Amino acid sequence: MNFDLNDDHRLLEQTVRDWAATEVAPRIKELDRAHTFDRNILTGMADLGLLGISVPTEYGGAGMDYLSLGLASEELEYVDTSLRVILSVHAGLNCLSLLTWGTEDQKQRYLVPQAQGKKIATYGLTEPAAGSDVRGLQTVAVKKGDRYLLSGEKMWISLADVADNFLVFAWSDLEKKKQRDISGITAFIVERGFKGFSSGTLKEKWGILAGNTGYFKMDELEVPEQNVLGRPGEGFKIAMFALDQGRYTVAAGATGLIRACRDWSAKYALERKTFGEVIANHQLVKQMIANMESDYQVSRLLWQRAGVLKNQGRRNTRETGLAKWFSTVASERAAGDAVQVHGANGYSDEYPVGRFYRNCKGAVIYEGTREIHTLMQADYVLGFRQDKPTRCELPPFGVEVVKS
Repeated sequence: MNFDLNDDHRLLEQTVRDWAATEVAPRIKELDRAHTFDRNILTGMADLGLLGISVPTEYGGAGMDYLSLGLASEELEYVDTSLRVILSVHAGLNCLSLLTWGTEDQKQRYLVPQAQGKKIATYGLTEPAAGSDVRGLQTVAVKKGDRYLLSGEKMWISLADVADNFLVFAWSDLEKKKQRDISGITAFIVERGFKGFSSGTLKEKWGILAGNTGYFKMDELEVPEQNVLGRPGEGFKIAMFALDQGRYTVAAGATGLIRACRDWSAKYALERKTFGEVIANHQLVKQMIANMESDYQVSRLLWQRAGVLKNQGRRNTRETGLAKWFSTVASERAAGDAVQVHGANGYSDEYPVGRFYRNCKGAVIYEGTREIHTLMQADYVLGFRQDKPTRCELPPFGVEVVKS
């Protein structure tokens, strides 16, 4: 096994690191304090090719592999979680779903402008009464001729008040909805401009304050039949496929947050003095920093393992879920210890560790809670759960995308 990055990976890593440090880091504290999402960040990410980072060049993307997607996620969250969230929902959950499941017409109409950064996209699965329990969805899609009428509400949607395009999941078979049969769920590509669409921003979040999170409502929203992604009834498969990509970016991003906690804690420990010496000499401070380092190294290996499988076009649900679970829980541990290392100063937003602590908690909940992932990993070990190859794998990196 070769754990070395190639020249393209190292160049990307340094480029994203420099951009985030120069263009965003000096302003992120004020954006966070003001609860303000800066749309100029989207322009900067588009200029770097990040919004289509792992989309083939033939569809307007940068044509980079899935390890590159992970590296970019780690570097973005090193500065702030809100940056990585953009990559998660736009490039991971949405664009890679269109790449894998979309028709050629859908790819030309939606994937190309999204990969180029001309349009922003997100993912609409969670509802006020449905999160981990996908069968609890209440959004319905009623077929009327060559169109579907969608009615329902999605909640806790990243970029809800910013995105142009939405990947939405709804019951298209109402009888199967009554039976909670997931084969009655269908995926739809929705545009903000469709009649019956409205959105809003959630104002009372605890963390990721520099990011946009909100809701959108659909009131008999008309969606043309050609905007069904995959086949009717394949919505659950597509939703789970998308989560394999989103969870991957979350895992890599949480790894970046752990590294940020480690670096800021080490810097502070070498400067702050108590009892006549720098606190870096105190054993319990060293223990916290050592734990951050071990969690960082393990988390990085886990998400990179998942990235290698993605590059090979192999099923990676188990590996991606483990990476997401471990790294997000570890990031919460690292952020808590980082605040502790900083003492009273950690309780002030003059230092970034308090922001890290507020931001990290969301990832322990979304895209599969800590508890859901715990059960999944136990079920793999116990033999209760097995992943078999399906038609929903990412195309192997470097292989021409088959036009459907």
